[in-house]
Amino acid sequence: MVRPTAVTNSIRALREAAGLTQAELAGRIDVTRQTLIAVEQGRYSPSLETAFRIARALGVRLDEVFQYPEA
Repeated sequence: MVRPTAVTNSIRALREAAGLTQAELAGRIDVTRQTLIAVEQGRYSPSLETAFRIARALGVRLDEVFQYPEA
């Protein structure tokens, strides 16, 4: 069983606000649509490089996309 990551994200809301499909965003950040879906659903944490690519493709800061709970 895959344990969800503690990192949460706002990818879906930001992607939809930008008028992008999952396939379009995945293409812009050079990952598969399946990978983007897993990240969007919180089943997978992207590499730091991919996280930055997501934020840049959406035109927002990294901390607007990804959140990590305080201890």
